[in-house]
Parts: sequence; C-alpha cells; structure tokens
Amino acid sequence: MPILLFLIDTSASMNQRTDLGTSYLDIAKGAVELFLKLRSRDPASRGDRYMLVTYDEPPYCIKAGWKENHATFMSELKNLQASGLTTLGQALRSSFDLLNLNRLISGIDNYGQGRNPFFLEPSILITITDGNKLTSTAGVQEELHLPLNSPLPGSELTKEPFRWDQRLFALVLRLPGLASTEPEQLGSVPTDESAITQMCEVTGGRSYCVRTQRMLNQCLESLVQKVQSGVVINFEKTGPDPLLIGEDGFMDSSRSGNSFAAQPWHSCHKLIYVRPNSKTGVPVGHWPIPESFWPDQNLPSLPPRTSHPIVRFSCIDCEPMVIEKLPFDKYELEPSPLTQYILERKSPHTCWQVFVTSSGKYNELGYPFGYLKASTTLTCVNLFVMPYNYPVLLPLLDDLFKVHKLKPNLKWRQAFDSYLKTLPPYYLLPLKKALRMMGAPNLISDNLDCGLSYSVISYLKKLSQQTKLESERILASVGKKPPQETGIKVKNHSGGGVSLTHSKNFRKLLKEIIGETSPRLTELNTKEFAGFQIGLLNKDLKPQTYRNAYDVSRRGLLDQLTRMRSNLLKTHKFIVGQDEDSLHSVPVAQMGNYQEYLKTLASPLREIDPDQPKRLHTFGNPFKQDKKGMMIDEADDFVAGPQNKVKRPGEPNSPLSSKRRRNATVTHEVHEEKMENGQIPPDVFLSKPAAPEVMNITGDGIPPNQLDSLSDDFTSLRKDGLIHKSSSNAFVGGTKNCSVPAYDRKVSVTSTFRTVPNALQITPAMAQGINADIKHQLMKEVRKFGRKYERIFILLEGVQGPLAVKKQFVEFTIKEAARFKRRVLIQYLEKVLEKIDSHHLLNNVNHINSRSSC
Repeated sequence: MPILLFLIDTSASMNQRTDLGTSYLDIAKGAVELFLKLRSRDPASRGDRYMLVTYDEPPYCIKAGWKENHATFMSELKNLQASGLTTLGQALRSSFDLLNLNRLISGIDNYGQGRNPFFLEPSILITITDGNKLTSTAGVQEELHLPLNSPLPGSELTKEPFRWDQRLFALVLRLPGLASTEPEQLGSVPTDESAITQMCEVTGGRSYCVRTQRMLNQCLESLVQKVQSGVVINFEKTGPDPLLIGEDGFMDSSRSGNSFAAQPWHSCHKLIYVRPNSKTGVPVGHWPIPESFWPDQNLPSLPPRTSHPIVRFSCIDCEPMVIEKLPFDKYELEPSPLTQYILERKSPHTCWQVFVTSSGKYNELGYPFGYLKASTTLTCVNLFVMPYNYPVLLPLLDDLFKVHKLKPNLKWRQAFDSYLKTLPPYYLLPLKKALRMMGAPNLISDNLDCGLSYSVISYLKKLSQQTKLESERILASVGKKPPQETGIKVKNHSGGGVSLTHSKNFRKLLKEIIGETSPRLTELNTKEFAGFQIGLLNKDLKPQTYRNAYDVSRRGLLDQLTRMRSNLLKTHKFIVGQDEDSLHSVPVAQMGNYQEYLKTLASPLREIDPDQPKRLHTFGNPFKQDKKGMMIDEADDFVAGPQNKVKRPGEPNSPLSSKRRRNATVTHEVHEEKMENGQIPPDVFLSKPAAPEVMNITGDGIPPNQLDSLSDDFTSLRKDGLIHKSSSNAFVGGTKNCSVPAYDRKVSVTSTFRTVPNALQITPAMAQGINADIKHQLMKEVRKFGRKYERIFILLEGVQGPLAVKKQFVEFTIKEAARFKRRVLIQYLEKVLEKIDSHHLLNNVNHINSRSSC
C-alpha cells in the first residue's frame, strides 16, 4: 500500500502571482489534484494512502494523516492559506516522523535482526515550494537543517530521519510573474539549485525546476511513474576493476580497467524494485540483508544504523550458483551507471558477489550473501539474495542430498557446524525454514538465539510501548487549528455594556420557552427575502423547535421520540426531506472523489489465466494508452535508451518487426520472472529431480553434447519433457516442469516419427513451397485459443532447409505468439531457440577443430 505524502509550502511567499494571475499556492493545489487524477488511472491506486502536511508549527502542521479519508484530504487541501515563515526543515522532520509513526510498533525495521526488503511501506514524499530563502524566528538560513530532536521514541536507532523505503521529490516553482517572449525550451527538466535538491538526492529522489505550466504537467507524469515498491541501497565497489572485454567477447588481460580513477558506476545510490506477490498482493521474501555489525550478547545497546545499507560488490567474475528447492530472492535494480556498465559487458553467464562490511565475525569484509547478475536477455540487472556465505552452504547441501542421501556422517556434520559458526544468529530461523521446505532433516537446534542481550530486547519493547502513546497523541492533534493570537484583552469598566436581559433575541427566546407567545412561520419578516414565499398547509401549525420537551403534546410524544432517536443515531436511510433521486445531486466539490468510491467496491477476483497481461484501467477513456514511455528526466531517458536496445541475431530491421519485438519485450523475461521467490524455471534443472544439484542459472539447461538433433528437441517439448531418441526408441531424463499440459498428449504424434525415403530428393523449389505452406499453417495455429501447442512443434519439425532457416521460423513463431499474448508458448519456443544456438555454436567449434587438424 503506497503512502503519498504531500508537503505544501504555506509560507507568505506562496502568495506571489504568476503571469496567469494565479498564486503559487493555487498552482500547488492544482498540481496535487492533477497528480491524483493521473494516479487514479492505475488499478494499484486503490490501496493508496494520502497525507497532507504544511509549514505550520507541529503538531498543527498535519492536516491529513493515518486516519483521515480522501474527502478530508481534499477539503483540507482546498482550505490551505499562505501565511508564516519558510520553515522547510521543521516541516520535513514532521513529515518523516508522521511516516515513521507505526514502524517501531509493527517491527518493520527489524533492528538488530537484518534488513528485510520485503518488509516495507513504500512512501513518496512530494513537496511543492517556491525555492525562496529559508526563514525562521532566528533569521534567514542559507542551508537546510532538519531538527535533531524528535518526539518519536526510537528515532536514535537510525542516523537519518528517513528510512530506505521513503523517497523525497521536490517541485520547485520558478514561474515568472510576466509572460516570457522567448520560446519554451523542450527536453529534460533540470534539477533545482535550492537547498532541497541535496536532500532529495540523499533519499533516492530528485528535484524539478518548474518554469512553465507545461513543465509542471510533465513533472507530474514523471512522478506518477516514480510510485514504485522498493528500497534504496548504496552499491559501492570493492577491490580492483574488472578486465575489459575485447572485440571477440573474451577477457583481454592487456586492457585492464583503471582502478584508481573514480568512475560513476563505482558508487551508486539507487532503488531495487520489490515486486508484490501476484496472488497475495504482498511482497514475499526469505533472506535478509545482513547488518553491519555482529550481534553479541555483551552489547549494552544497538549501534545506530544508516537508513540505506552499504552493499559492496566485487568485480571478480564468478559462476552464479543455485540449488533446487532452496529458496532465494531476486530484485531488479533501477537503471543507473552500474547497471549500464554491467549490461555493456554482455556477460550474462557470470556474476559479481556482494558483501556487507563487518557483517561476519571473523572477516572484516564479511562473507557473500548474494550476487549481481545481468539477465539472459541483457535488459536489466538483478540482485540475487541468498543465504549468508552461500558458496560454503550450497556444496554441503548438494552432498547431503546426492552423496549422503539425507543421512549425513560425522565429517559432514562437523563441516556444517563450522559453517553455522560463521552465520549471524538472525539467519538461523530462515535457514531452518528453508531446510524444512527442502525436506532435509532437522539440522538446527530448536532453541534459537537471536543474538541480542536481554537489556536490548527489553529496551525495544519499552520503545514500542512509548511509541503507542506518542502515536495516539499525534493522531489526536491532526486537523486541529493552531491557537489564534487574540492580543491583549482589556476589560470595559465604564458600565455602558448592554445587559443580557435587554437583548431582543434573548427576550424572544425566553417567551418562546415559557410559552407566553410562540412565533408562527407566517409572522416571520418575509420582506427581507423578496421573491420568496413560505407556504404552509396548516396555518395553525407551530414549528418544532426542540427547545422544550414539555411543548410536545401527549398524542405526538411517541412519534416525536422516534424522530429524535432517528436524528440522534443516524439510522434513517435518507436525509429528512430527501428522496432517492435527490441523492444523485452531489456537490461539485465531491464529484471527483473517486477514491472513496473505490474503497466501497469489493476486491476483484483473480484472473482466470494469470499468464495473460493485466488490462489497463480505462476509466473515462477506453482508448487510453500507456504513457510510461514518456520520460522527461535524465534517468528516465536512460530507461528507454541502450538497456532495451537488444536484438537477436538474424532479426530483420524493419519498423514492423521492431514494433513487434517491443511488444514481446516482457515475454522474453518470463523464464527469469519464474525465478522470483525461489521458483526455479524448468530450463535450469533438466536433470532428475531426485537430488538437488549445484548448477549455473544461465538458462542453458542441457549441454550441447547431450543433444542429438533438433528433431529431438521438438519431441522433448511435446512428450512431457522426456527426450525421445528415434534411433533407439529410448527415453533419457527430462523434466516434468517444462512439459506441455496433459490434455495435449491426445493429439496424434505419428508424423513425428515418419521417415522420408532415401530415393525422394527435395528440390529447392519444393522446399520453398513446403516452407510457405508451413508458415501459413503456423499463423493459423498460433491464433487458436487454448494451450494445445503440439501441432505447432510438429509443423516446425517439417521445415526444410539448414539450421538458419529453422531458426528464422522459430523467431517468426515467437513474434506471432507475442501478437496474441501467448506467453506460455513463447517460453517453449525460447527453449528451442536456445538449443538451436547451442547447435550452431557446437557446429562452429567442430568445424574449427577439423580445419586445425587438417
């Protein structure tokens, strides 16, 4: 559930006017409303929580917090007025304290027990200001300073006032007061030069220097795309730079990188995306990022941690390791100079290990807890989080299953106990759960120790109780108005004051209560409202004033009591004097309150076919297009730049083919998305599932020497993962996971094993005609609804010509499948394409060997 907090500058300088005649405060209000409108197009906005903070003194600066609904938020936004000083530092501190109000109660920060990226409250703090000098009661400030003292208990456990899932973005209004005659400059929106820019960059956000209304709209479009679920991490290089890659694709030892010159990719401060689970909608993970200290029972208190963990990566190329059924976590990195450098190396089969300094007990750098690796399609870089010191654990578990058959001997247990001594105590519980998922015996004691002293645990519990009290106090003050300066009160001793008994209204009310004379509606002064007339059916009817219960007659006592109870308890369905038709007469101020309407709707059912892409929210416009491609800043331009310009060899360069290829960009990543949360894709493990095996996750699956022919590859995808060899009618080990569904087996496969007589010679003209007919049939089969793909692979077997022609037909089928969103079919075709490439590579190697032997 993303949290969107708007910090609006309500200082007196926001009253300045633009060339359009509107004030800066009016522009800020309109910007917030436009942002909410753009955000509502995303179906994920149903769970958004909106907060509003101003520059008033705390706690009166909080206009809408945790308990206020969307209607209260909009009402408070429209009632904002600009007056006072530019106390940006205090307002930022109050905003972060509001976001951190419940974190210690929920235990989301998990102090001393590792940092869990899947425990997060993604928050976007958007401040709109004029960028003028910072003023306070002490004078004008040149730099931005946030108050160190915070009323929130436990704030001393983190060095900074923000957390790693909170980012700050600033819209600095620089609109001129006079219309400019110069043409508007197009391109990226620059950052502002005010003091808030550095604060934004520290949190992982940025500032925008807004000079025109058009630039403001572009910035709001960009901010809507920034609402992502993730956490910010500092990535820093350790050790020497990697060897540069030559033109032949191999490491060139003569061209080593300059390790002394600082490069932009050496230190990056970027986001890692934490995707929610498709079924539950909540992020799921298994392993934490280690703390930068070793938990010890002798520690009297916890050392304060930095908001963003410092993760160091080594540029030594290693093979990515994974083991079957052992869960791991995968997070995609936000585009940055580091991801650009890794992708430009074009080595998706190697990885760089990551460390946290001082996380180990006997090693200053610590042991690796994961690695950075480029995707197989070279479109993004992923952070794989594994068990701590995984290069030692994975071979042990491999021997446990393959060699010892889940019955370890004394030597293995000693090696496993030695590994546990290098493991931080907070890793024991997730490791115990992971071994249980794998079906391993109980190798870890049930009496787990968290590694923290009793005094530290008691201190954290005490902080949690204090936070509850402080939270109640802050939430109770939300919406209250600050006390007004009434000045000096002077008593009037002249005696000229009018007594209350001489007031005309008081005497009129007194007579009405006593019952001497009761005013009638006909006695009212109608001359005051010219043109209006009050009509009564019964002129003798007295108005029901509810001032005196004794005025109610005995006959109407029960009816009057029923009406009073209905008004008090609000049990009536409609407002008095309002019918069902009049309920649709909604005030203009509430017509755009779509958020409250969404909350009343029931949760949508899950999709029948999860492989089909989600439909865009087209509220108000069924022809709306996705505008995620409209980028306006440097980082966004990079997203649409070199990282996505990946083309397969042999793909035509026509505009139509490139357009289809862009449509299939997501589908080529399917096999890597399957690795999310420990789900191993079928092309990784093509060995028998009886015992786990340490393998590379480069997506190769079967080595080339185990492939007999391309026909066998097609047969393997049509026969439930069992590779059938027509020469011996034998089956070799496949995998059950990459098979076609069971109902596909009913289709006849006799044509798979038919042989062409040796006397029949196919001419090039005949081959061209056969291929043209196959291409036409493929287009028909791909269009068919369902997942019966066996006929497609039978047609691909019949393609005439060399291996390059068959590869072109497979690529053509992939493009056709992308047009009709056949994601599962694309998975199978991608496997065939990879095996064709391995065939081609093997043939080239054999050709080179034969020439060298000659």
